[in-house]
Amino acid sequence: MERKIQKHLLEWKNSPYRKPLILQGARQVGKTYSILKFGREEYENVAYFNFERNKNLSDVFSGDISPRYLIPLLSNISGKSIVREKTLIVFDEVQLCERALTSLKYFCEEEPEYHICALGSLLGVAVNRKEFSFPVGKVNTLTMYPMDMEEFLLAFGEQDLIQRICDCFAADSPMPLFLHDAAMAYYRQYLAVGGMPECVAQFIQTKDYILIRNIQSEILVNYLNDMSKYNKENEIKKTRLVYDNITVQLSKKNTRFQYKLIKTGARAVEFENAIEWLALSGIVTRIHKVEHPKKPLENYRDIDAFKIYVSDVGLLCAKKDIVAEDVIYMSSDLNDFKGGMTENYVCGQLAANGYPCYYWQSERGAEVDFVIQREGKVIPIEVKSAENTKAKSLNVYINSYKPAYAIKLMGKNFGFEGGKKTVPLYAAFCI
Repeated sequence: MERKIQKHLLEWKNSPYRKPLILQGARQVGKTYSILKFGREEYENVAYFNFERNKNLSDVFSGDISPRYLIPLLSNISGKSIVREKTLIVFDEVQLCERALTSLKYFCEEEPEYHICALGSLLGVAVNRKEFSFPVGKVNTLTMYPMDMEEFLLAFGEQDLIQRICDCFAADSPMPLFLHDAAMAYYRQYLAVGGMPECVAQFIQTKDYILIRNIQSEILVNYLNDMSKYNKENEIKKTRLVYDNITVQLSKKNTRFQYKLIKTGARAVEFENAIEWLALSGIVTRIHKVEHPKKPLENYRDIDAFKIYVSDVGLLCAKKDIVAEDVIYMSSDLNDFKGGMTENYVCGQLAANGYPCYYWQSERGAEVDFVIQREGKVIPIEVKSAENTKAKSLNVYINSYKPAYAIKLMGKNFGFEGGKKTVPLYAAFCI
């Protein structure tokens, strides 16, 4: 399956300022598949090292970690000649060997001609630091996310539909109705299947939602296992409580995260480490309220007010144990959850495009779901799960801050009126 990360990997390879690369992201989003595919296509050979499968591999890094010492050993272990600029060296599950991560500093300083990429989950790279310092300033970093809606369509061979969507987005012109309906059908499938590569691949082959749910359940179990394996013992229970509670939070009309919904009397000081762990692991995305939608948005965030979304909307539906057919046909039984589910989907699309997201709320309770900086402008985004054209909160924002334009994401076709750019939900990847 085609992943857009390949473009960024090629840019990294060809950059005159290239440093060792860390490709990070939650487990099972396709990091290993993508880097090995890239290596096979762009290099003469790949020297691949997995610290989880080969428990003795860490011993190589127990002493000298200079490239001059390591390269002959790694070449011998892989059974391949490691040649500058012609071999891609891959360290997988690098969080299990901190010295291997530290060695990237010396590859950068002493042997920059070697092309080396380290793969790891955010929890291993950013949290599980015990003795050795992270090679700050000595590495390039990329973050990988689940497949977005565009990649989902690419997996189905819908390049022409993608092009039409992009054209209509740019021109604010409606899609032909039959294409709009077809794209909305793909969107609803995406909500149920999500963007985890294994789920998408199996769905293309089988169209079996029960099989997909089993795969999603396995991924969720693996995430829970990681919480136990890589977390502090006194934080494991709290982390699981927070993770299990996210679906409850998203079922509320106000999706702002509330500690009291985790358990009676819960306070921030008790659960803030658990939330931080989940965010750094890539399992969830946390977006903060912005008090004043001005550039740079980061300067105006409220650290105490935030929302939490699951990294993949398919996993969200699996956690909620929602039947796929209810999502496909947008059953009225989901009315309380549709808003949160749709916001979760949009958050995933924006994150995959590299946007730091925020939300805005007025003193009287008007709320805009997302605020981003796009093309140098602060843009508000209102999300609706259907074709509802009412956007009272968005109007409050527009009247208060006079943005260049606003975006309404909903089930309605493309259009532009009154400073509001209407974008169908399936086209969120275009933003």
